[in-house]
Amino acid sequence: MPMDAREIETLIRAALPDAEVTIRDLAGDGDHYAATVVSEAFRGKSRVQQHQLVYQALKGQMGGALHALALQTSAGPVAQTDATKGM
Repeated sequence: MPMDAREIETLIRAALPDAEVTIRDLAGDGDHYAATVVSEAFRGKSRVQQHQLVYQALKGQMGGALHALALQTSAGPVAQTDATKGM
């Protein structure tokens, strides 16, 4: 049985509470999704480590109920420090 986009978003947000999550159904079949996830938890981590955090959040659903997920992850914009403001 395919996964619902809301379920994917809920699982990701449960593991990464600060995350901004956008899910798109690529094929309209509930099996092929694209997700954009922005979370401070990704800061300082490699792209592979970021994706591993998302896959862990999905609790083993990849390859089962969730057939394909194209991921884009980031830690978001770098916060400006007082020294860089106004440059």
